[in-house]
Amino acid sequence: MDILARLKNKVVVSVQAMPSEPLYLEKCMVAMMKSVVKGGAGGLRVAGVRDVKNAKALFDVPVIGITKPDIIPANYKEIVYITPTLEDVISLVDAGADVIAFDGTQRIRPNKASLSEMIKYIHINKKIAMADVSTLEEGIAAADLGADILSTTLAGYTLESVSSPSGPDLPLLKKLVAQVNIPVVLEGRIWEPEQVDSAFDAGAHCVVIGSAITRPQLITKRFVQRG
Repeated sequence: MDILARLKNKVVVSVQAMPSEPLYLEKCMVAMMKSVVKGGAGGLRVAGVRDVKNAKALFDVPVIGITKPDIIPANYKEIVYITPTLEDVISLVDAGADVIAFDGTQRIRPNKASLSEMIKYIHINKKIAMADVSTLEEGIAAADLGADILSTTLAGYTLESVSSPSGPDLPLLKKLVAQVNIPVVLEGRIWEPEQVDSAFDAGAHCVVIGSAITRPQLITKRFVQRG
């Protein structure tokens, strides 16, 4: 579990773009990875085999890999779409990801994929299983199934977590830290450095930041649509 030790107290940057966005070009994703690592990112969270392979080949930081659809469906709160199947897990393991992140909720997966089988495959291949959850109950269940680390990634993005705050879900982070014996990550709606401090004060193992650093269209909107 050396990778978990390397992630301790680090800011991990999620470098992702949708295929419809200009930054999705391979050279753009690589340039973004180089920029955030130069800025001090202690890890990378990337989507898809292409970006996992590039991250592993170019940087000496832990790489968290996920898969997701080219277009996020309108009913995203109702479905499992982050690394939903064993086939997705296999692709990320083969690409070399250190940590395989997946939807860790209790919702039905495509092809009735088994969460326990996915975690078992990750462990057989000596990788770390990260469960993205949206509620305390989901986190406890994922930990019981063998997840090595939890993340609040899905808080506010499922029907089960509609009461999640508009900012980072620090209340969920605190509950998970108090209830499980594995590391917990804060991810989601982090826009200010002070929120990172609050996360570590609350017991976060590490913090994952995406849009506030790597999604210029969303950063621009905050200034254009202020107030």
